[in-house]
This record gives sequence, structure tokens and C-alpha cells, in this order.
Amino acid sequence: MREVGKKALILILGGVRGGKSAFAQTLAAEHGGSVTFVATAEARDEEMRLRIEDHRRARPASWRTIEAPLNPAAALAEAPPAEVTVLDCLTLLVSNLLLRDESPEAAQQAVDGEVEALLRVFEAGSGSLIIVSNEVGMGVVPPYELGRLYRDLLGWANQRIAQSASEVYWMLAGLPIEVKASGLARNWKGYHVENQ
Repeated sequence: MREVGKKALILILGGVRGGKSAFAQTLAAEHGGSVTFVATAEARDEEMRLRIEDHRRARPASWRTIEAPLNPAAALAEAPPAEVTVLDCLTLLVSNLLLRDESPEAAQQAVDGEVEALLRVFEAGSGSLIIVSNEVGMGVVPPYELGRLYRDLLGWANQRIAQSASEVYWMLAGLPIEVKASGLARNWKGYHVENQ
């Protein structure tokens, strides 16, 4: 595990209500120093509005919050530097980009472009980046094309972030399981995925 305060790219994966956000916030607080929280959620209905409110209440008031549902990399590039940034979450970012673009090809380009832009911002900066994302590829195959495209886009985005991350955690019932630094994952570089 990394030294506290040392720059790191961390990916936290898991299912809904698995404790991903709480763990990300714990890691950010343990890191020490200034924290920027990048929120990608949009309150499109009452349920989402309530979830956003719950997340806001759970964060320390001293953290800077940036709401960036479509272009978090550009928002981070313009923001004052922080010692650690939490992006919560990649899941909604991919959804937002998919729903904005009219074709699968345009959505793929938008997601790939934003993921690469986030990685460039991380590399250029001096602070750590913690990215929260859902794993949606372990359930049933969605019965409609948009759902299958979303599952694929998020899976590819998760793979790309995990490939570059120094740490990857899987949240299971609120328990973090370190994935990247154990067993095969220690030296695994990942497949080069050709997006079709």
C-alpha cells in the first residue's frame, strides 16, 4: 500500500450501496491536506436529488466541490490544485456522455476522450486522484441496445483507469478488497481492448 501523502491514482469499484463513496472519502481524509470533490451526478429526479443531498452531507464542509457532469478533466485543469481529488463517479460520467451523444461511435469517442483527459490531468498534477465507479458487467445482459452499450462503455473505461491506477479496490458489503496489489494483478497490465 502507498505511503500516506504520496501521489497515487486509485480506482474504487463495486456494486450499488457497496460503500465505495465512503471508502473514497476515508482515503482522501487519511491522505491529508486539501481535498477537491468532483461530482458528476445530475438531479434528474427526486430520488437522485435525495442521493446527492446525502452525499453532500457526508462530505466535510472544508472540501472544495466541483460539479462537472460532462467535462470533469477540463474543470480540474482550471481548478486550484489539491493534494487529493475524489471523482464520484465515473459511472454517472459515462451515463451522462452516452445520453448526450446520438450515436454509439460518438459516445465511445466522448468516453475515451474524457478518460484519457482525466489521466492527463492526473499525470500533469502533483496530487492524488481517487476515482469511484460501479461494476455493472456482472449482472444480467441488458435486454436493450442502449443498456448493452452503457455496460460496454463503462467496462472499457474501468479497464483503462485500472490499467493506469497504482491501486484498485473492490468494495464488497462495505469491505475494501485490494485487487491490484494482490496475486496476478500485481504484474497484470491488462488487455488492449479494441472497442467495437
